[in-house]
Amino acid sequence: MTAARPELPKEFVAGHKRRRMMEAIAELSAEKGYEATKIADVVRRAGVARKTLYDNFDGKEKLFLSALDESIAEMKSMVAKACEQEESWERSVEAGIEALLRFIGERPAAARMCFVESISATPASTRRYDAAVQDFVAILARDAPRHGHLPETIEESLVGGVAWILQQQMRRESAPQATELLPELCKFVLSPYRGVSNAGEVGRRK
Repeated sequence: MTAARPELPKEFVAGHKRRRMMEAIAELSAEKGYEATKIADVVRRAGVARKTLYDNFDGKEKLFLSALDESIAEMKSMVAKACEQEESWERSVEAGIEALLRFIGERPAAARMCFVESISATPASTRRYDAAVQDFVAILARDAPRHGHLPETIEESLVGGVAWILQQQMRRESAPQATELLPELCKFVLSPYRGVSNAGEVGRRK
């Protein structure tokens, strides 16, 4: 007589289903866009009942925002940890960019949701995108060299430029090759500060 399989804890099963639904909307949004993605598509992709979705999320937007929040948090955590492991500011920036590109290469659907779909999906997702950009601006500005010739908005300009480059990469469906951009992006971000260093007038942001 075959022994009965032990039942998985209900909390584990519920959490697994919730994650599948968030992964499903990220994948579908990447494939066909947020507007074209329907609840029926999500439950079919996730392999759950429609009731299960509504038991966990108050509709498509709430599901999308939950998936977006989790992906942004994971991305920021990877970047922050990479930066903290380096002693010099310049190496910290390089490590942070490398971690960001690794996230994009490993999680292309989640990355497209963060960088492309979030901008126009809903007003709430747009606010989350803007807030995430400002968080990355703060990470870059921390301990960065300063000089009178660098504008106060230099970090916003650089982060915005990086985001634009990555958005184009994703729109070309080349996210898996994102890590190849590492030398180019490091040079783009660090060049203005290296010019300051060469001038011999380097300070530190407070």
